[in-house]
Amino acid sequence: MKRHLLSTAPAVLVLAVLGTLGGCASSSKPNAPMQAATQPSGNNANAAQSNVAAVQAPVESNLGPAPNVPRSVYFAFNKYNIESKYRPVIEDNAQYLVGHPAAHVQLQGNTDARGSREYNLALGQKRADAVMNAMELLGAKPSQMEAISFGKERPKAMGHTSADYAENRRTDIVYQR
Repeated sequence: MKRHLLSTAPAVLVLAVLGTLGGCASSSKPNAPMQAATQPSGNNANAAQSNVAAVQAPVESNLGPAPNVPRSVYFAFNKYNIESKYRPVIEDNAQYLVGHPAAHVQLQGNTDARGSREYNLALGQKRADAVMNAMELLGAKPSQMEAISFGKERPKAMGHTSADYAENRRTDIVYQR
């Protein structure tokens, strides 16, 4: 029995060290990779740490296509059909999903403040579903998308002008982690 315990002691020690290192890596701050990369690497240990940090940083900052790709589709009053001018928005976002099978988006349907809560929730859902269907036709998988409605509950513009109403009639394409 003693012999068995002694032969497993090194394995237990290795697991304990790995567990401790794993805990340290998860508590790193987003700015830590940049600081580690800019420190002078006088020995191999610092160089190894900066390489690990550089690999972890892009995962958090790379959600979705390039920042210049629009992520909202706007709709006419009481409508949920997608106008042709928004086809490039849908194509670019669908293309990103096709090229990144692990990516996931939430399609958030919104309406302006006019109408009942129930009506606006239903209209927002139809808008989100329309964007989802269009992206699916372009090759994005349904499992990568979730269509939800916020109705009039999340306005982008708070005023009551026609421009404010137009800004709120939209589906936002929101990339999830």
